[in-house]
This record gives sequence, structure tokens and C-alpha cells, in this order.
Amino acid sequence: MTKRQAEKSRITNETQIALTFAIDGEGQADLKTDVPFMTHMLDLFTRHGLFDLILDGRGDTEIDDHHTTEDMGIVLGDALKEALGDKKGIRRYGNAFVPMDDALAQVVVDLSNRPHFVLKGEIPATKVGTFDTELIEEFLWKLALEARINLHVIVHYGTNVHHIIEAIFKALGRALDEATQLDPRVKGVPSTKGSLS
Repeated sequence: MTKRQAEKSRITNETQIALTFAIDGEGQADLKTDVPFMTHMLDLFTRHGLFDLILDGRGDTEIDDHHTTEDMGIVLGDALKEALGDKKGIRRYGNAFVPMDDALAQVVVDLSNRPHFVLKGEIPATKVGTFDTELIEEFLWKLALEARINLHVIVHYGTNVHHIIEAIFKALGRALDEATQLDPRVKGVPSTKGSLS
């Protein structure tokens, strides 16, 4: 089987992002970013999705974490799209619930080639440490857009913001793992259109 992986980079006046992403991995993460909270979240995503991710993400964090976080979502989404190739034999859909102490998050994905993003529920604080929590939505929307996936994130409940976001990223990894799995029963792509690209 051809290894489903991609190497991508994005260099602008604001950020320098380079990564290698493998779908069929072992949950190994080698992450160097100047947004520590996102480093932690991407580590969780990688381990729970059983992907492999090498990432170097730098940017103008002296301003804030926005550009770096957004561009990491762009590049990761682009890599996921390329790594999926023609999508033949994949399950296409994935759904995961993850509890994290007081919080429960659910992520549902469709690798449809029709990008859409919905976030339902509350992230009940604007900061976790020094990180702006609104950037989670920015990251996820850019990931969905560039990967061309339909991504629904539901925060069922929770009070601790770190726990809520951690549950989201663990569920994201697990839902994408399920959706990207090859199913020997699937002949071609799982679509009546005959294409998911």
C-alpha cells in the first residue's frame, strides 16, 4: 500500500510553517511551535488519531498567536487533503465522543470534498493561560476548508476551558482516524457520485 502522507509548508511575512503528516502512523509527534497551547493540542490530536506529525510552526507571536495558529490549520488541512489521495476504500465518515473530566466533546467528520464547519456549544472563557480561545474556531475552520472536509464540533458541556478544548482535539483525532480508515468492503469511493475529489 502506498503510504498516505504529505509534506507541506507555508512561508509568509507573518509565519513559517513546515510539516510532514502521515495518516497511517503510530501517534508519534515531533512538534516545535511558538504557541505552546497549540503544541499541546496537536500532540493530543496526533496521538489519539494514531497519525504521525512533524511540525515546525513559527510566527509573529509578539503580536499574538493568531497568524501562527491559523496558518498551522491551513497547512495541516492541505497535508490531510493530499495524504488522502483519491480516497478509494476509505470509510469517509467518523464520529467520536471524548470526555475530559467535567467536559464532553463530540466531533463528526465527512471527508466529502465539500468544506463546511460548525461549532455548537460554548467555550466559556476568552483565555486559557495566555492563549486566546477564539483561535480554536479559527484553526478548525481553516483545517476544514483546506482539507475540504465537513467538520462538526459539539461541546455538550463543561466548565474548565482547558478540558473542553482538550476533549475537542482528542475527539478530532479519533473521528479523523475512523473516517480515514480503509475498509476492504468499500469498492472505489463511498459516494454515489463516484468521486470524493
